[in-house]
Amino acid sequence: MKSIIALLLVFVSMGVNAAIDAYEFKDDANRERFQQLTTELRCPKCQNQNLADSNSPIATDLRREVYRMVEAGQQDEEITDFMVSRYGEFVLYRPKVNESTWILWYGPFVLLAVGAVVILLITRKRKRTNNTPDDSLNENEKTRLARLLNKGNVK
Repeated sequence: MKSIIALLLVFVSMGVNAAIDAYEFKDDANRERFQQLTTELRCPKCQNQNLADSNSPIATDLRREVYRMVEAGQQDEEITDFMVSRYGEFVLYRPKVNESTWILWYGPFVLLAVGAVVILLITRKRKRTNNTPDDSLNENEKTRLARLLNKGNVK
């Protein structure tokens, strides 16, 4: 019984320390925009967490900044452009297609095509080597092989 109470106290104390952002929005449209933007923007400090899921101090600051910009009536493009200008393309989970991101967008397809060509070339080479007769036997070995094969055919 004491261990259950101790566990409950641990869970309660963990919940008290968790940071919860409570923002008051003008309307539900702003709330939805805020939620969408914070899930689409990556935390600059964390490896692979969006702003909504990260507990880092910079993510808290950026959520506050996104809230301020949404409530100020700025468009989504303006907010993402501000974040990109400040933190680079890293903050976008889906970066824009341009010269610097071509390898990111088209690289997997190029690697897939190269892999398919390599597999095709390997299978063709194997078929060619399997279809060619093996002439590595000398004359003595060929006559011995012929005698052994003829012995098997005699009834």
